[in-house]
Amino acid sequence: MSERTLAQQLGDFAAATGYDDLPQDVVDSVRKRVLDTLGIAVAASTLETSRAARSWASYQGGRPVASAVGVPERLPAALAAFVNGVLAHSLDYDDTHLPSVLHPSATVVPAALAAAERHGADGRELVRATAIGLEVCVRLGMAGYDEAAKNSTFFEHGQHATSICGAMGGAVAATVLAGGDADAVVDALGVAASMASGIIEANRTGGTVKRMHCGWAAHAAVSAAELVEHGFTGPPTVLEGRFGFYQAWLHGQYDAAAVTDGLGTDWAVPGIFVKPYPANHFTHAAVDAAGRLREAGIGPDDVERLVLGVPAPNLRTIGEPIDVKRAPETGYMAQFSGPYAVAVGLLGGSGLGAGVDDYTDELARDPERRAIMAKVDVVPDQRCTDIFPRQFPAVLTAHLTDGREVVHEVLTTRGGPERPLSFEELTAKFDANASRVLEAADAAALAEACRTLETCTDLSAVLAPLTRVDAGAMRDNEKGDRP
Repeated sequence: MSERTLAQQLGDFAAATGYDDLPQDVVDSVRKRVLDTLGIAVAASTLETSRAARSWASYQGGRPVASAVGVPERLPAALAAFVNGVLAHSLDYDDTHLPSVLHPSATVVPAALAAAERHGADGRELVRATAIGLEVCVRLGMAGYDEAAKNSTFFEHGQHATSICGAMGGAVAATVLAGGDADAVVDALGVAASMASGIIEANRTGGTVKRMHCGWAAHAAVSAAELVEHGFTGPPTVLEGRFGFYQAWLHGQYDAAAVTDGLGTDWAVPGIFVKPYPANHFTHAAVDAAGRLREAGIGPDDVERLVLGVPAPNLRTIGEPIDVKRAPETGYMAQFSGPYAVAVGLLGGSGLGAGVDDYTDELARDPERRAIMAKVDVVPDQRCTDIFPRQFPAVLTAHLTDGREVVHEVLTTRGGPERPLSFEELTAKFDANASRVLEAADAAALAEACRTLETCTDLSAVLAPLTRVDAGAMRDNEKGDRP
């Protein structure tokens, strides 16, 4: 057993891992995640919460060193990270690690980009820091995964593991980009732990605060790294200590081996699932299964009844109460509806099979979609339950008007290691998102820069077009110095 604390072992890992030590699949994964995160942020730029985030950040003032989507002027690094993190998490379109159910990139990528700009880092340094930060984030989250319960202990306590662990991983990434050594990483973890936060009650009873979580985590990450640069320190036992991270959040119930086993050799980063569709991840297999019906020539009029089998733990999220899930009133509610996912797949969606334009308030109330949803029952399926949560499977049984029964099983989740999205598919997702508000030439240039991210020598120039996103609308709505 190592005499080094968990934080010290993470610090050793960060300091010892150079760009040339990264496996090629890790480098490829980081490229994709930067492209994906930026595209989602651009697509979210027109939301009212996005405008609120930009307005607040611009109001704060400070040294202009980093770029934020839709903000013409440069911002302090922590505030740029805040804006980009808010936007990256606002559409429920960001990537997911299973079984921890973390969304790592929405915090780590904005934090790393902001720190990279502040320190004048190049693409190789950005890729290295992002990979290390994502790995730390996932490992801290996996330490809180309860194998017996098949659930995250963070979530059982009402805590948003994404923002809590994201602040820690982002702080490591930002510290690496600042040139910090192993001790600086330990200090950054110790400082960030006092900033990490996130309560998920909004998932139950409403409010837009969840959209802020990854932005605040990215802000905390960059702030922690900068505070360490200025002389603050943290406890080396910040993770496992009597009054440390895991005691405070998980009441001491955690798996230390998940943090350190295989550290530096067994990378979790390539296994993070990328979302092809802008909806709750539990619904994705339903889109795919219904899409297979459509591809077989089966349309809504051919269907008498549809039974969507899902893992039992997913039922309360996408199938209950069934009357509400069959009749969502808003696009946001539709993102969490199994019956709506079936309707999207059966009718055919945009992008990679379902895009942002398929989840609008108008379509949620569309009579044709409501008619399909009325035919859908959502039930627990034992085989799906056995596979969950390392996959989010579904089995769709269609009872047709001609008396036939057709079954489509989707037991692996698209965008995961078993069914990865290629860079070309990720570029198609990016284009569908970015084209909403970004000039085609700018979108193409950004996608190409991410494809060869490690060769980039001027990150600020690459990100400059993003500062013009929705700039006119932002100025119209955010005039005046007001909080």
